[in-house]
Amino acid sequence: MEKYHIKAYAKINLGLDVVKRLPNGYHQVKMILQTVDIFDNLTLERTDSGITLTTDSHELPAGRDNLVYRAAELMREKYHITEGIHIHLEKRIPVAAGMAGGSTDAAAAMKGISRLFGLDAPLPRLMKYGVGIGADVPYCIMGGTALAEGIGDVLTALPPAPDCVILVAKPDISVSTKYVYEHLDAAGLTSHPDIDGMRTAIETGSLQGILDRMENVLETVTIPAHPVIDTIKRRMRELGAVNSLMSGSGPTVFGIFLEKQTAELAGRRLAEEALAKQIFVTTPV
Repeated sequence: MEKYHIKAYAKINLGLDVVKRLPNGYHQVKMILQTVDIFDNLTLERTDSGITLTTDSHELPAGRDNLVYRAAELMREKYHITEGIHIHLEKRIPVAAGMAGGSTDAAAAMKGISRLFGLDAPLPRLMKYGVGIGADVPYCIMGGTALAEGIGDVLTALPPAPDCVILVAKPDISVSTKYVYEHLDAAGLTSHPDIDGMRTAIETGSLQGILDRMENVLETVTIPAHPVIDTIKRRMRELGAVNSLMSGSGPTVFGIFLEKQTAELAGRRLAEEALAKQIFVTTPV
């Protein structure tokens, strides 16, 4: 195979808890992750030597600072690939948005290289390698609905989430995940999401059980720094969302709707009110 195309899907956090800060500086988390139908496109081609990366996004580096490039390096090293690889990335997932955009691109690059070179690499092995690139990469390789523990790399696959419509809105700001975790007072948190209860709700197919437990402790850092996030959450509920939440470290907000038409109307209103720059109406994958 000389060329391979692959989609890299975004994720949202239906619930996100931070259990504690670990001695190595990482945080022990417990969260429910869900893939959504918003994706980047990667085109991978075999070349004579080296790694080259191009992208249509002016926000992203095209060298080793990009996780896609590092994923290609890792795959060449682990599988002793002597040929070169060229990757072109078409970016649609918002950047620095709490939707694992960089991690999912890296995950797609790893899976794509496996297909491109006929490696048939088992997904569990790719997930094990991927954690060295980023904590979200193993989940992005697996996808779907999952419980994530540890630093986000201990994964338990869950049944698909119940059908719903998801409105995703990113305001015209970017948030550093590193900043959010560094400023989180994990020991001082007074409220923790009921992640176990949400897992049970997913396993029993109860959308209401999920909605009742949507909570993200990182909001305690990101919302005070960027109050527009709380404004978007409130407006989504006023416009018909059954519940709304910040995804990951933010600033993206998503709302759960029961009808697509209501979600689309809410998205148009958020755009008219200039509350969000990037808006998507999507579904779970």
